[in-house]
Amino acid sequence: MTGDEPSDETVVQTAADAAEGLIFSRYKQSAVRDVDVTVTFEDGRLEVDVYLNAPDDEADPEQVADDAALAAREAVDELFGE
Repeated sequence: MTGDEPSDETVVQTAADAAEGLIFSRYKQSAVRDVDVTVTFEDGRLEVDVYLNAPDDEADPEQVADDAALAAREAVDELFGE
């Protein structure tokens, strides 16, 4: 790791914040029954898992979870300047 690279903690927090931000841009927080965003970053490998239990009358929860994971990856790419 060079001095220019973000810490693992920063990468994980950035990804989690992006995923949760996307979820709560599509649902009111009170409408979400359960959400779990798990992010790991080890040896330069990012893994994002999003579980979302929310009503499907506003948006498709599976699609929102997929979009949230993608947003997390994109935020980390931006963090690394890619």
